[in-house]
Amino acid sequence: MKQLPIADTFERIADLLELKGANPFRIRAYRRAALNLRSLTEPIEAVAQRGALREIPGIGEDLALKAQEIIETGRLQYLDELTRKIPPGLADLLSIAGVGPKTAKLLYDRFRVKSVAQLANLVKAGKLRTLPGFREKKEENILRGIRLLKTGQGQMPLAEALALSEEVLKRLKGCREIERICVAGSLRRRKETIRDLDLLIASTHPARVMEWFVKLPLAAQIQARGLTKSSIRTAQGVQVDLRVVEPDSYGAALVYFTGSKEHNIAIRGLANRMGLTVNEYGVFKIKGGRKVAGREEEDVYRALGLAWIPPELREDAGETDAARNGKLPKLVERKDLKGDFHIHSDWSDGHHPIEEVARAARARGHQYMVLSDHSRSLRIAGGLSVPELFKEREEVRRLNKRLAPFRILMGAEVDILPDGRLDYPDEVLQKLDCVIAAVHSSFRQSKAVMTRRVIRALRSPYVSILAHPTTRLRGVRDPVEWDFEEVIRAACQGPTALEINCASQRMDLNDLEARRAQEAGAMLVLSTDTHSLDQLQGIETGLSIARRAWVSKRVLLNTLEPGPLMAWIAGKRRRNAAPG
Repeated sequence: MKQLPIADTFERIADLLELKGANPFRIRAYRRAALNLRSLTEPIEAVAQRGALREIPGIGEDLALKAQEIIETGRLQYLDELTRKIPPGLADLLSIAGVGPKTAKLLYDRFRVKSVAQLANLVKAGKLRTLPGFREKKEENILRGIRLLKTGQGQMPLAEALALSEEVLKRLKGCREIERICVAGSLRRRKETIRDLDLLIASTHPARVMEWFVKLPLAAQIQARGLTKSSIRTAQGVQVDLRVVEPDSYGAALVYFTGSKEHNIAIRGLANRMGLTVNEYGVFKIKGGRKVAGREEEDVYRALGLAWIPPELREDAGETDAARNGKLPKLVERKDLKGDFHIHSDWSDGHHPIEEVARAARARGHQYMVLSDHSRSLRIAGGLSVPELFKEREEVRRLNKRLAPFRILMGAEVDILPDGRLDYPDEVLQKLDCVIAAVHSSFRQSKAVMTRRVIRALRSPYVSILAHPTTRLRGVRDPVEWDFEEVIRAACQGPTALEINCASQRMDLNDLEARRAQEAGAMLVLSTDTHSLDQLQGIETGLSIARRAWVSKRVLLNTLEPGPLMAWIAGKRRRNAAPG
């Protein structure tokens, strides 16, 4: 839904206006509009189509026109003009975690800082300590933010890349000369972040396809144009590469351009040992050059004596051996998921009433959801006191009668305090259907202390899930230091499920960590960590992580129906409850 990039644009405008020292009321208007757009439950395209943009709270005539421009063109001229009025490079400072508009303006006014590199040099020279409020810790945070920025530079989160690819595919499908079309590259493998989009098309009229492609409305710049390959760049700076092949080579090209490079090397080596050669045009006999496969991916793998390998597994991580020996896992699929976990409402920091979220979850085909508003210590997120929590539980009971057979499981996202205690006492926790424990503070504890802290929480009979286990925020915060193997061991003993948090900024656990956890015998769970309704679709991103981690149905809590799920939770409570 386009309201999210529009909200991001309005936030960016607010930041730039603050850099310029603009009217505070004007700045707040953009921030309020952005907040309301994130809470919008209906696609903004539909709102615009019926001429109702100004009915959105905080969206007057001026902002409605700007939103309409973004919907129609994918960009906003006012933002381009505003950016040009800011000293070159200064706006880039806002991309650094911990550097807001006020800090960026102060740095510019005092040192004329206009680039990330210049700021890094000033920090290393210790020159920022002359500024009010700047101490050694502030400098460390800025350097950490710069490093995180460089790590993720030029990368799109998977969810963002998927949305862009859907837009491109939708527009390309209007070209009649296209016989088959598919995304390829790292996006098809569903990697966590994506640099460029790769598309593959089968057609006997490549020139017509190329003409259509380079004239797409989202093509801000044509990077290259050829007979079978062209590249464009969107207004957001994303490169989209397109290749066109003959229909008889489509399967082989899809294998080749999906990758990974390491996977392709592995299957080429296997082919050579069989007297074959594999390239983007097909599978051929080395002697005589006869083509034996190429039209379908399955044919390519079959010619090599392999079962078809799901794209998510093509990382040369044991998949070719598994495919040859009939040991590929039966990966979890969307139809296997019965429920969604870790969902917030407007009782804490969510944007919507419980019933509205529940109905949206039910509309996505779920049988249940786990409501998990924040516990009392997280005041910044509207954490609930014990009386508020019990009042919310009564509301859930009323809603369950109305929404049956759909079920809201009453839970809470309970803070793991710095010493490992939980934010609610046991007599409160035992009254909840599902307890999700999470670290939200004291992130820089030593490895030994953090490990003991988390394991103490996992040993509670009432904790069913450890949320966003490493606590990382992409581009903002590094993972905590802990002994991963010790935590997994404790999770297996519980048992406590480890979360694959689907939020695009988290994706925590990632695919490698989730695979290690599964191989050690741990249970896993996909959680959208929903705060606004659009985030419910994050379950698809989480599913991609699970599939890349070789996850099967048997280790994923989401595949359980409500009855078996509650039995699993009760089993831990029964086995670990204190005597008497």
